[in-house]
Amino acid sequence: QVQLVESGGGLVQAGGSLRVSCASSGRTFSLRTMGWFRRAPGKEREFVADISWNYGVTYYSDSVKGRFTISRDNAKNTVYLQMNSLKPEDTAVYYCAASRYEVAHTATLYDYWGQGTQVTVSS
Repeated sequence: QVQLVESGGGLVQAGGSLRVSCASSGRTFSLRTMGWFRRAPGKEREFVADISWNYGVTYYSDSVKGRFTISRDNAKNTVYLQMNSLKPEDTAVYYCAASRYEVAHTATLYDYWGQGTQVTVSS
């Protein structure tokens, strides 16, 4: 089993920045990709970004490309999502997820999920 714990959410004004973290523990050796997803009120869950544990290859949704940066610290088993130039439409619960697949851009390919952290962007 793998446990994922997010932290770092909060309230920020539009144009501001925030960083959320995801610490993983347990059988992390089986993981290949870490991803971030979000769910805004009344909307479907949306892919945000992912990163390969071994190669550091990243992939972003068009809605966050150029504003968000995903990174990882292998020694700490932690993944980060740096969010800059935040917009009110970025308001959502952000979820960290872990996959055994090397390429995983969709939620169905993820095996483990965190509890989520709220990010609220005020206008």
